[in-house]
Amino acid sequence: MPQRRKLEFTGSTGDTLAALLEIPDQPPVATALFAHCFTCGKDIAAASRISRALVKRGYAVMRFDFTGLGNSDGDFSNTNFSSNVGDLIAAADQLRSDGLAPSLLIGHSLGGTAVLSAAHSVPECEGVVTIGSPGDAQHVAAQFACDIDTINQQGEADVQLAGRTFRIKKQFLDDIGQTSVAHIGKLKASLLVMHSPIDATVNINEAERIYKAAHHPKSFISLDDADHLLSKAADAEYVADVISAWAGKRLESTNGTPRPRVVAGEVAITERDHKFMLDVFSDTHQWIADEPVRVGGNNAGPDPYEHLLAAVGTCTAMTLRMYAARKQWPLINATVTLRHAREYHNDCEGCDEKPSQLDVIDRDISLSGDLDEDQINRLMAIADKCPVHRTLTGKLDIRTHQVPASS
Repeated sequence: MPQRRKLEFTGSTGDTLAALLEIPDQPPVATALFAHCFTCGKDIAAASRISRALVKRGYAVMRFDFTGLGNSDGDFSNTNFSSNVGDLIAAADQLRSDGLAPSLLIGHSLGGTAVLSAAHSVPECEGVVTIGSPGDAQHVAAQFACDIDTINQQGEADVQLAGRTFRIKKQFLDDIGQTSVAHIGKLKASLLVMHSPIDATVNINEAERIYKAAHHPKSFISLDDADHLLSKAADAEYVADVISAWAGKRLESTNGTPRPRVVAGEVAITERDHKFMLDVFSDTHQWIADEPVRVGGNNAGPDPYEHLLAAVGTCTAMTLRMYAARKQWPLINATVTLRHAREYHNDCEGCDEKPSQLDVIDRDISLSGDLDEDQINRLMAIADKCPVHRTLTGKLDIRTHQVPASS
């Protein structure tokens, strides 16, 4: 089952912000940071649906409430677009410290405008996605256009937004007035612009402004009959499908970790969070190793002994399958369960002075199919012929070499 972690971190104004990190039950293919729409929250339907859908597709996703909204501390009236961008950068910093630096930034409505700005300050970012977003933050003023004169004259005013009352100060207007699309052309990440042609809140012309301002690689996807808030679950699922397919071809690394050069037969390990979380690379695969939370890790992947047991177990099952197939025996399924333990020697010389330990792997094998007793006995004997088993029980020498660090 995917993990759901409630987190807190310090936002750009010094307030404590509430976040939710969702991690798939397998090592994530990448980490995405999601920014919600103006005056919304992390739990709005579009944000939660898209995030959950991406988690199902293998992504780790963090969403949070901007300062003064949802479960986050702070006074909304003292925030502005620049502080929202700062909150996003702080969120990326938090993910980085947890070993999950975001390589994908996703923003809905004004959140998309914010991620376009924040991406310049997130070095691991390789992809940016905007959903129904305006090109610059000035567009949001249209939502309280009737109150702008009051705000300018009196310095602040209470405005109605989505049926709720918010206090907007003149500093907010001054801040959004300085935004533009000029910085989008300097974006170093791939860009995906998603917008509905019938969006009644943010006209699709804004998507054109973003797209024209950006350099390649860039893509545009029409959301057809979706409304601005993606209130239909099917629309959110479609958005997640497109993002997953698009990002899968463009993210060259996972969570900002450069992929080392690995040839067939090699495995390379690099540190992810400089604690216990590691990236493990073969020539064609990548996964995460970690330690359990109880010993200081994040439990983001199997620990070293689980890797060892997995090596023995997978090799055992493959060996059984290959032998049964060659003999054309009716083996339906082979299940291998392993446990590691240490036992004290009781019959060794000098044990009274210094008891020695024996590492033991218990291996349970269950074979299903119309197999006779002789076939079962032969398969159980073949299990001990597994190459990894023979490596571990034979003479094994591990030779360590110091090599220069790559620049």
